[in-house]
Amino acid sequence: MTECFLDAAGKIRIPSVRYFEGRPKGFPRNVVGSYELFDLPEDVCFERFGRFGPYGFGYSLKNGGLGTGEGGENTGSADVWKDTHRVDFRDVDWAEAQRRCYYANVDRFVDVSEKTSSAHGFYIQDSAAPVASLAKRSLNETGELVGETDGTDAADAIVKADEPKTKVAKKARTAVVIRCYDEYLFREDDMASLRSMITELSLASGGRYDVHLLVQVKNDAQHPIWADHDAYEKRIQDTIPQEFRGLVTLWTETQMLSLYQGIYDLYTRGPDLPVHGVYRGLTMAMQHFAYQHPEYEYFWQWEMDVRYTGHYYDLFSKIEQWSKTQPRKNLWERNARFYIPEVHGSWEDFSQMARIQNEMGTLNPDTLWNKAPGLKDDPDKASKPRKMVWGPQRPEDNNDWYMPGDDPKPPHGGPEKDRNVWGVGEEADYISLNPIFDPDGTTWLLKDDITGFNRTHGNPPRRANIITTSRMSRRLLLTMHKMTAYKKQFAFPEMWPATVALQHGYKAVYAPHPVYVDRKWPLEYMASIFNGGRDGSSGGARNSVYGDREHNLRGLSWFYNSGFGPNLYRRWLGLKVNNDGGEEFEKTADASKEGGSVGSMPGGEGRMCLPPMLLHPVKEVELPVEEPAEEGAQAPEFDPGS
Repeated sequence: MTECFLDAAGKIRIPSVRYFEGRPKGFPRNVVGSYELFDLPEDVCFERFGRFGPYGFGYSLKNGGLGTGEGGENTGSADVWKDTHRVDFRDVDWAEAQRRCYYANVDRFVDVSEKTSSAHGFYIQDSAAPVASLAKRSLNETGELVGETDGTDAADAIVKADEPKTKVAKKARTAVVIRCYDEYLFREDDMASLRSMITELSLASGGRYDVHLLVQVKNDAQHPIWADHDAYEKRIQDTIPQEFRGLVTLWTETQMLSLYQGIYDLYTRGPDLPVHGVYRGLTMAMQHFAYQHPEYEYFWQWEMDVRYTGHYYDLFSKIEQWSKTQPRKNLWERNARFYIPEVHGSWEDFSQMARIQNEMGTLNPDTLWNKAPGLKDDPDKASKPRKMVWGPQRPEDNNDWYMPGDDPKPPHGGPEKDRNVWGVGEEADYISLNPIFDPDGTTWLLKDDITGFNRTHGNPPRRANIITTSRMSRRLLLTMHKMTAYKKQFAFPEMWPATVALQHGYKAVYAPHPVYVDRKWPLEYMASIFNGGRDGSSGGARNSVYGDREHNLRGLSWFYNSGFGPNLYRRWLGLKVNNDGGEEFEKTADASKEGGSVGSMPGGEGRMCLPPMLLHPVKEVELPVEEPAEEGAQAPEFDPGS
């Protein structure tokens, strides 16, 4: 890998994050998921200066920082910049930095496909002259290229005959697509988070990842971005900080309506939330983005309100590699369950439990009375154990199948003959960060928000995953894209990708990353609640935690409406939450308090140090800005309301 720099001159090196060995005394272990499974570092921790100091936290705007973090408890914070200078981010262009990094390492990657054409019709300056081909040219006795030429230097066009050719296994590339909207107010915490993602994923990996901003223009009647390219560029300039403008792709709801006309809208959430809208049609923009970007094989869909306290490349690369090693046998059954190591044991034990529960069934309130005389068989009551998912699970109506000939085919002999071989070494088409559950029979509000299928005998096979943050292959996204465009099929964003993967037999993997909880649950009881659905899974029955029982998940550090995750993050930044924490708490111990509850902690122990963990949702973090920009300083200027 060729080293990448922040500047064109190659003088500003990528700053390094700083961590501590070990954990604070008494820090609890995660309850869901695993560090060991992914080989993620568990006994290290990050405080706010070590994590975000390299990206402008802790020094002034006039020095190119964020102008925040200079106050509060900051013992030892200067050590972050002991070996490297503080970076002046005012002149950084992240799009150009990513581009330079890619070209410095271009030989490591699969050749880039031609850009998807979007122009139509005759244009007078289009060139129709054929480019001279290498077929019309030849090598002379000295190995020089002779014959017709198109101006390409011979050394760039072809390898000399006597040079040995080295075969290198080239890597596919991945886009990390962060969703946003044009009226979003970029705060200092958002800036630090974005800088860290680009640096740690794109530049630190030598161009394996590119970070994009997929920005919705909420009012395209007022801002006619499709009618005038200047209006398109102006909307970016008016709303996005200068350093990130080159990363932006704009989209609108009316654009999606134009692309995906003819969908029968169920209006499951009322007339104000149509299927093409950002709430119910969230993945439409991702589908089209993937179509427009053939240079990427994989796409992470990310959100502005996700934070990771560790190093992003470490997280992404290890989750992807682990998912690649997962066999397909019993994969969907494992996907459907929360993994709680203290209850389920090793991953092998957990996998075996999932298989047995699926084959034998389990006793729960939904199945207790289903054999009583006079009761009719109700599929939602899980009266019979399920069959293992093995290959594509297609809808009953053949007219609902989209290009089934291209689907992966299971090996001959069925699952009985497979020795956990099929799927090992195969990249995952879909990686989720929460269990992939069956919405049938649950009380989840959006379980029936699926359209374009024959529903005479009920809904088609489907799966869902709460929180849309996930990795999808281009194969999966293009299948979704074409099913929506040609078959008029679509589902709620948290259900559509997993459903398409299920119906087409694509490899889908739930990656059980470490998740923390805000209280001391009896773990056996917790496992019974979280996996309280059909046959010991998280879905498929009324007792599912998804729906009426979702309040049980609000205490997790990772959930769409978690109360714990954002509070923990703000306390980590040194802010006061619910009258607890803050600068005085970090600096001064209160001898009258002895611990126990949060409000009873004495304090005086300095900054919080957290192990690597994903936190969601983290919104509108207001950090105090100690020093306003001086007159003439090149601080980011943008007006989200313009």
